[in-house]
Amino acid sequence: FRMEEWAARRVNSAHVLKPLIQSRKRSYLYVVTEYIEGQTLTQWMIDNPSPSLETVRDIVEQIANGLQAFHRMEMLHQDLRPGNIMLGTAKIIDFGSTRIAGIADDTDIVIGNEILGTVQYTAPEYFLGEGGSTRSDIFSLGVIAYQMLTGRLPYGAQASRARTKSQQRKLRYKSALDDRRAIPAWIDGALKKAVNPDPYQRYAE
Repeated sequence: FRMEEWAARRVNSAHVLKPLIQSRKRSYLYVVTEYIEGQTLTQWMIDNPSPSLETVRDIVEQIANGLQAFHRMEMLHQDLRPGNIMLGTAKIIDFGSTRIAGIADDTDIVIGNEILGTVQYTAPEYFLGEGGSTRSDIFSLGVIAYQMLTGRLPYGAQASRARTKSQQRKLRYKSALDDRRAIPAWIDGALKKAVNPDPYQRYAE
């Protein structure tokens, strides 16, 4: 719990939840954070099933800025999902799965065979028991962007079931292009690269 607060204090970004400085001695273990008036991205997507490309681009850019602030401090969020993003100004919340360089053994996303993150948005390498990287968070962001535009996941439920490299190589990306929506081919190409099962084929910061 204290680690979550410490992690949040290390990041200085308008797009990451800020803990408040405590002015008095604490008798109990708790964290006070800034108040965010808004809704989660999960609820926003329910209320806005067909957002404009410009709106999606703006939200994704804000989340990416928050992630970049994490990565500059050698930290991985590891549980980026719509429920962990608050809107008004987009802010990343919940640092329970955050991995910090130098103390990573205490914050691994995989404990035994259990995944600490949310499987629909978890990068495939974690299912192989491999350590994550900034590209792992980018995978999660790519899935979120894809879902905002299409209302579905790029590999359906198959990605979370692929627990070997052989199974992951068989995953087939479902194009975001749709006759009902004017999504440019280059955006589909960018999404496909961001959610590639192979982390070395994704974007690097």
